[in-house]
Amino acid sequence: MLIPVPTTPKSLEDYRPIVGDAVIDEIVALAAPLQGMRVLHVNSTAFGGGVAELLRSLVPLMAAAGLQADWRLIRAADEFFVASKAIHNALQGMSIDWTSAMRGVWLGYNQMNAQLFDEEYDFVIVHDPQPAGILAMRQSLDGRRPRGLWIWRCHIDMTHAQPEVWDFLRPYVEQFDACIFTLKDYVKDDLTGPIVTIIPPAIDPVSPKNADLPAETVATILERYGIDTSRPFLLQVSRFDPWKDPLGVIDVYRAIKQEVPEMQLALLASMAHDDPEGWTWYERVVRHAGEDFDIHILSNLQGLGNLEVNAFQRRASVVVQKSIREGFGLTVTEALWKERPVVATKVGGIPLQVISETTGYLADGTDDCIRWIRQLLAHPQIGRRLGQEGREHVRRNFLITRYLRDYLQLFQVLLKADPKSRDLITRPAPMFE
Repeated sequence: MLIPVPTTPKSLEDYRPIVGDAVIDEIVALAAPLQGMRVLHVNSTAFGGGVAELLRSLVPLMAAAGLQADWRLIRAADEFFVASKAIHNALQGMSIDWTSAMRGVWLGYNQMNAQLFDEEYDFVIVHDPQPAGILAMRQSLDGRRPRGLWIWRCHIDMTHAQPEVWDFLRPYVEQFDACIFTLKDYVKDDLTGPIVTIIPPAIDPVSPKNADLPAETVATILERYGIDTSRPFLLQVSRFDPWKDPLGVIDVYRAIKQEVPEMQLALLASMAHDDPEGWTWYERVVRHAGEDFDIHILSNLQGLGNLEVNAFQRRASVVVQKSIREGFGLTVTEALWKERPVVATKVGGIPLQVISETTGYLADGTDDCIRWIRQLLAHPQIGRRLGQEGREHVRRNFLITRYLRDYLQLFQVLLKADPKSRDLITRPAPMFE
């Protein structure tokens, strides 16, 4: 069987004071016809990155809404994650040498995980390219389509996908009943067959990463990790990889430090087991930082967890997100929720969140990034105003309750599209009357 991931139970009532009665009541109404239906989320890792972050909240909230929701991981070795990382990079626009060996590794592990897929669900949501072949291969093994409705959820920016790699992946994706993308621009023109819907990600406001923290707790955590709380600091929270441009963030910091000598920089990341490039980029970042003791490069290796990230985000003078490519940028959402001034590049889903000069500043490059940070440091009242607007923007648009609602709506659409052809485990009477 695939590897089960345990989650902590959640209650919808905990979100009512934050999002209001109307939102929770709508979720309850949408979930009513889906009671008892089995839902499975499949991905490659339970730790590190936005997908795991989302599922840790979405899965128990689906259960709280009355569905039987599970989360499982594929089984794979390092060679698979090297190949799948190449696919990920190619789909985000990096030119890679797409070899027959890489294809063989991806196919082999998807075949193995298809054989391990031994349960039946009403809805199966497969996240990103790593396990995207399981449906087609399970169908080939059984000689029939697996029961239930299958959804492929793509979390990455496919705007500049390398054609050779997308052409390889597309036949597997087209087997699904539906595909979810973060932005309309990410949908490839030649994708045919599945229902396509757009669902931007969201954050959980009551999770340890986003819940309110006492000021003294924040200060204690920052001091534990070497931050001088009497001095300002810039912050970027991201994996160490080329798409997040951590080297560029250090360059921005150095330019700011020439004018603000007391400035510090914190680069926070989680080292995920499905990202073998992370170690290489970690070493590059450390080398680029050199012996500047005001640059703090921290990760889960130093015990950094969600609580600690929360504390850093709440106290940062400016939160930076200098991405070159970005699927959505949940770390931007988190910073806005905490009313921090944000300077981020105009890529991926960031412009959905950062409305320039309203909820933050959008930067076109390094010089622009430096210019906006200078503005915020010189005029802290602007940062406070942007922070307040940013939090309200997130509350209205990018909280996990909206994300849950969107999934429930998609389930209803799929059930109504052609119910007689769907071989479901559970058929709730209200839907088919």
